[in-house]
Amino acid sequence: MHRFYRFKIEPDLLGGVQLIRNWGRIGTFGQVKTEYFSDNRAALKRCRCLQAQKIARGYVPVAPAKAL
Repeated sequence: MHRFYRFKIEPDLLGGVQLIRNWGRIGTFGQVKTEYFSDNRAALKRCRCLQAQKIARGYVPVAPAKAL
């Protein structure tokens, strides 16, 4: 089964940072989960931890697509 897992770190409206996780089967919108952090460092640390877990389970990192 072909699956994807995507991470995105963005500022939120309250001055913090949110880590948005999106996963599912390729060709679908998948599911979304958002975690909130007080600073960028904490969000990045959590993101790297999750990335390591996903790579250990067989996911392969790809380069982000370039904007048009």
